[in-house]
Amino acid sequence: MPIDKINQPQIIYIDSKLRLRRFDDDYNFALQWYQDLELVKLVDGPAASVYTKEKLKRMYEYLNCRGELYFIEVLEENKYKPIGDVALCKDNLPIVIGDKLYHNKGIGKGVLRSLILRARELELECINVQEIYDYNICSQKLFESFGFKQSGKTKNGKSYVLNLK
Repeated sequence: MPIDKINQPQIIYIDSKLRLRRFDDDYNFALQWYQDLELVKLVDGPAASVYTKEKLKRMYEYLNCRGELYFIEVLEENKYKPIGDVALCKDNLPIVIGDKLYHNKGIGKGVLRSLILRARELELECINVQEIYDYNICSQKLFESFGFKQSGKTKNGKSYVLNLK
C-alpha cells in the first residue's frame, strides 16, 4: 500500500543477489518462519507464541495497510527465494530474516540501507522503530550502526528514531 498516495515499487534491488519484492497475497511460505518460537520472541517479545495461518494473515494485512510491505529475497540458482519480510511504515520498521540460514550475513544492513533511501525518497521526516527487545542485541546494533538513536524505554526494550531532515 502506498504511503501518502505514492506508488510502491514492485521491486527494490539492494545488490546483484538481494532484492525487496512488493507484498502479494502469496505468503504461505512465510508461515514456517513465524512458527519458530525463538524468532517470534525476537519479533513479538518474551510472551510471544507461534503464529497460525490466520494470525500471519492478520499481521500482513495490518502491515500492508500501514505502509510499504516487502518480502526480502535472495538470488539462488537464477531464482529469487523469499527469506524474510520488512515493512516501511510511518511509525515502525519491522525487519524479519525468517530463514535462519541467512542470519548474520549482512542482509539486514542491505535492507535497512535501502529502506532509509526509500524513506528519503518519500520525504519522511524520520523513521521510528516502536520496540527492540533488550535481548535482541543484533537488531539494536544494526539500527544503531545506521544512526538510529534511542527515543524511549519500553517495558521490555527500547524504541528508536532516525531523523532524516
